[in-house]
Amino acid sequence: MHKNGKTEAAIRILIVDDSDDSRDITEAALITAGYKDVVTTASAWDAFKFLDIDKLSSNTAVPVDLILLDILMPEVDGIEACARIRSDGRYTDIPIIMITSVADMDSLSNAFIAGANDYITKPINRIELLARARAALKLKAELGRRQERERELLNFVSNWGDRRTTLWIDNITGLFVGEVAEAYLTAAPARLDGEPISVIALAIDYLDACRAAKGDKTANSILACVAAAIRVTATSIGVVAASYRNGLFVIVAPGYNETAATRLAETLRTAISRLALSNAESITADHVTATLAVSSGYATSETDRIKLLTQAISFIQSSASKGGDAVNVVCA
Repeated sequence: MHKNGKTEAAIRILIVDDSDDSRDITEAALITAGYKDVVTTASAWDAFKFLDIDKLSSNTAVPVDLILLDILMPEVDGIEACARIRSDGRYTDIPIIMITSVADMDSLSNAFIAGANDYITKPINRIELLARARAALKLKAELGRRQERERELLNFVSNWGDRRTTLWIDNITGLFVGEVAEAYLTAAPARLDGEPISVIALAIDYLDACRAAKGDKTANSILACVAAAIRVTATSIGVVAASYRNGLFVIVAPGYNETAATRLAETLRTAISRLALSNAESITADHVTATLAVSSGYATSETDRIKLLTQAISFIQSSASKGGDAVNVVCA
């Protein structure tokens, strides 16, 4: 089963090739690997007809998950066909793998410009074909999940009540206020059930001491710089970064297991340290550092998701008291 939840048998692959032998070999290799829904066409025109290209049915479902497209074909070659397919908005994200002979490798640059994702060479090698097909489908599934998370986040924000922007954007950090992260976890759709989800809590070490010694302006400047580093580092679609008014940051990462979330937390810790922001009140370094706590689990219920948040926040308080500049994983 692929990561998008579809089995090989449920995935539809279109082969466009004017060579009968090449079509048969490619189709047989895919079918024996479990891809039972394989459609073949002998020309670009037949492919356009099957895909309903240039029609006014932009809202119709996309009838294919992957396209294998020969470059050398009469009338309309694979490069032009690729460009025509990509011009239809429904096929912007459908992976297209070009099929080319070794003698025609020079055409590949034009194929990639036209929108191709990958290529395989003739004569078709079964292992290479399946590896490229699986990789393309995996990337498509990941892109689909990220786009869905982005839609969910945008929908959540737009429907979070008739609230003024100043109520859910922190004016110091420019991030969502912490309550948005809480509400997002509460309102997370049922689609996330069974998927891993992680919450990362982040505290700036000795920030209170810095505020007491240098004032609010200096402390707030540090918060703004750290927030900027978080925005740059946590760029994955669907990741929600927020800050509480006491200077605590939280990052909600749907789809991240403990390993992935710990890696992200370590990247954040390093990025903040490399800012080299002065903090004379620190007793462990001459610059600003951060302590992070990672809490991971599965989104089986609203209660479980909120528990991940409270675990991370609770753990960060005890972790920071030990000196800071560390990533800690909350044990379930």
